[in-house]
Amino acid sequence: MKTQTTETPEATKGRLRKIGLVVGVALVAILAIVFLARGVASLVGGGEAWDVEPGLPVEVTIEAGSSATSIYNTLHDAGVVRSSELQAAARAAGVEDSLQAGIYQLSTDMDAQDVVRELASGSSIAVSSTFTVIEGWTVDRIISELAEDTDYSQAEFQKALRDGAVTSPLLPEPTVTDDPIAAWEGLLYPAKYPLIEGWSPSQILQRMADEMVVRLEKVDWTRLEELGISRHEALVLASLIEWESGTDTDRPIISSVIHNRLTQGMRLQIDATVIYALGHNPGRVLAEHLKVESPYNTYLIDGLPPTPIGTASQASLEAAVNPVDSAYLFYVLGNEDGSHVFAETYQQHQANVTAAKAAGILP
Repeated sequence: MKTQTTETPEATKGRLRKIGLVVGVALVAILAIVFLARGVASLVGGGEAWDVEPGLPVEVTIEAGSSATSIYNTLHDAGVVRSSELQAAARAAGVEDSLQAGIYQLSTDMDAQDVVRELASGSSIAVSSTFTVIEGWTVDRIISELAEDTDYSQAEFQKALRDGAVTSPLLPEPTVTDDPIAAWEGLLYPAKYPLIEGWSPSQILQRMADEMVVRLEKVDWTRLEELGISRHEALVLASLIEWESGTDTDRPIISSVIHNRLTQGMRLQIDATVIYALGHNPGRVLAEHLKVESPYNTYLIDGLPPTPIGTASQASLEAAVNPVDSAYLFYVLGNEDGSHVFAETYQQHQANVTAAKAAGILP
């Protein structure tokens, strides 16, 4: 028996509106789930878009003692594999605690399982430990510290520099200094380096020399002619800035003071050069120290010292060729945070010195 429908047109429209509302709610829910899933994937993947060109060669150093998390982040930052994918693959393989230090020749956007196999089997180049060159260190200090951290003597490292086993396009002409060790001053870049098992003194030092060349390629040298200095003189100037500056803000201002003094033919009178000339830090530079006979003592010589007086950071290298536009000729330590106060005249400078002493900044 057939049943007759008695639904009115208005009831039909109401039913259709309800159906439409249910469908709309369902679509919103589906879209919300999709966006939530994408958000979770983004968080799991490190929260960053993975825009990496695949197949590019990458050398990655995993330092001795690195944690698994540190290894994942290092490879993620190098564009080798997402940290979340590498972590999942390492855990699935049960080798998260067996990832080995070393220098790995990898490529960008690799399969996580392939990377895990590399890290678990170990690199053919093993990293026994690391060595850090600190900003401002002299070449003698670097050699001394290397002798403490390796099985080689200071004499063996010195021999590598003297005999030409280590090379650099940045080495000055022999007329600058007749000391082959001093010629290397400032040419070993301050950074953390892996100490590779079996590497000789020359290989260790060459890595530092090569890094300095790479860093200098990142410096914009276009103002050299305008400033009236050579690239070697800029390195010397950067080493002075490294010693003298207590804050990053000070670097380009101290650079301007040095440039201004050079332009006006004033002696630099930088205490750091006296300390270098003495060969040790007396703690406080006294009047008697200012008389030390040395081509590095800028209280007695005109212009810049013949070589840098230590290593310089990237910030100091940049400041050396990018001084601020100022008329400053003097500066003195003026604040507890290590920053300086600057003056255009000697009278202003003396007032700054008096204020620094009154504040207990200077003895």
